[in-house]
Order: sequence, then C-alpha cells, then structure tokens
Amino acid sequence: MAKVKYYFDTENLAYRKIKTKLSKKIGVVLLFLTAAALFGFLCFVALLNTPYFETPKDRLQAREIENMKIRYEILNRKMEEVEEVLANVEDRDNNIYRTYFNTTPIPEEQRKAGFGGVNRYKDMEGYNNSELVINTTKRLDVISKELVVQSKSLDEIAKLAKDKEKLLASIPAIQPVKNEDLRMMASGFGYRSDPFTKIRKFHAGMDFSARTGTPIFATGDGVVVVADNKMSGYGNRIVIRHGFGYETLYGHMSKFKAKAGQKVKRGDIIGYVGSTGRSEAPHLHYEVHKNGEVINPINFYYGNISAKEYILISKLANQENQSLD
Repeated sequence: MAKVKYYFDTENLAYRKIKTKLSKKIGVVLLFLTAAALFGFLCFVALLNTPYFETPKDRLQAREIENMKIRYEILNRKMEEVEEVLANVEDRDNNIYRTYFNTTPIPEEQRKAGFGGVNRYKDMEGYNNSELVINTTKRLDVISKELVVQSKSLDEIAKLAKDKEKLLASIPAIQPVKNEDLRMMASGFGYRSDPFTKIRKFHAGMDFSARTGTPIFATGDGVVVVADNKMSGYGNRIVIRHGFGYETLYGHMSKFKAKAGQKVKRGDIIGYVGSTGRSEAPHLHYEVHKNGEVINPINFYYGNISAKEYILISKLANQENQSLD
C-alpha cells in the first residue's frame, strides 16, 4: 500500500492529503520505462563485445589468427636473411666466379624476374589478412626462382672449374712454327695486298714463311676434324677443333702427319710447311676461330715466346705488307 503524504495548511491550521496529478504519474512511469529500456540496450551491447562471453571456438580462432600473424612476421624476417645471403652469393657469382672463368654474368632482370600472366594469388584474396599472405607468398616465390637460377649458375661454374685444366690445354697458345725455323713473319692479321690481284683485302690469319718440310705444330689440344685439300685456296689444310668454341686452321701444307678424327696434343707435329693451293711461296697460313669468328692469332702466342719476341712479332704482323696467299 502506497504511503499517504500530507502537508500543513497554515490558513486552516490543519493537515491535508497531497494529491498527485495523473499526468505527472504517467510521466514518471514513462521516464522510468525509457531509462530501463536504454539501460537494458547498453548492457546488451556491452555483453556482445565483452570477451567474457566469447565461445571457445571464437577464442581458438582469435588465437590462431594472432599466431598466424606472428609466424608470418618471423617468416618475413627469415626471408630478409635469406635475401641478404643470396645477394652476397649472386655478387660473388657475377664478379668473381664468372669473371675468373671468362663467362658472361647473369643479368639482374633474369635473376629478379617475376611471374607474369595469370594471377597466381587469386585464391588468397578476399580475407582479412590477404595482403600479408599474398605479399609474403610473392616474396617467397621470387626467392625460390632466384635460388633455381643461382643453383644452375653454380652447376655451370662447377663444370667450368672441372674443365679449367682442359680449357687451358685446349686454347691455341703457341706458334704453329718454331721461331728458329722461320725465315720471317710474312704477313699478319688484317687488310693486306693480295699477291695475285694486288687488291687490298682482309687477311684472316697469319703467314709464317719457312722452308718446305718445316714441321707444323698443333697449337692446342683437340681433334682433327679436317685433313684435305677440298677448300679452294688453302691447298692441303688441317682444321683442329679444340673445344670451348676454339678452332684452328693450317693451310698450304706440303703433306699431312695427322688425319681426320685423330686426337692431338699441343706441340704434336700435324704436318709440314709447303706451297700448295693459292700460294706465292712456301709458308704456313694459320687462322684462329672463336665461336665461328676469326680472331687475331697473335693474341695467343704466350705459351712459347718471350715478351721481347712478342713485341717484335707484333710489330712485323701489324705492317700492312703483301700476304703470301
């Protein structure tokens, strides 16, 4: 039962009941209900966002996401270390190993090339952490490709190292005719006057003037691939394939001592000086080819002549005189 409230009427000197208006009562009730509804809504929102009401599955998923972020951060740090080590190996590969073996460095764009064409990472899109996962995967793919390129390069370097001794023996590094057997170094590499037409034309080798029958030596290890007189102008000629892109040609021989298919060593006698073919006098016409291109033979006579002899023969070879063939 509600309490009855009174007030003292000073005019009549008596206590009278306090009567509350109906509108005021309704207003108080509505205010209470509104306040109660607002308080209930705020409590509901708070309950939805408080961790105390997460399900075990929600907590497990949240922990897995955090663990995944940590693992990706660790993976990215490890990839930075791998990239640093790989960059060091690539630098040594290009500037030490390949320089030593006279091999073309691998271009940077080939090492760092990405993956064009189809989007390889489409299945990873649309998630909360898609950017992190995609960037890490891309980085890992590039490193993997760099490792494949570097692995192949090191395989090549290992083969070059294994073949280094063979390469040094195969390079045409001596004169094909001994200095003591030479009458003179008749003509060098470059433009010379043709002995028959007197027209200036390119001379693709060097002419060594010597008596008929003077021994001719293989200038490097290799296999005789040609021993015939079928090519116009050269007369009796021998071609030796040394490997590593090198070939040497010996022309105008009086006779052969080696035959096609025979393996020869540097310094082996392969034939004798003559004047067969298109020749003005007994001499050896000698050419050096690298990867199908003729190159100046004088660059290779470091195996059996001194520096003083090299300077003298270089001066003679560079004189624009008349060739003997």
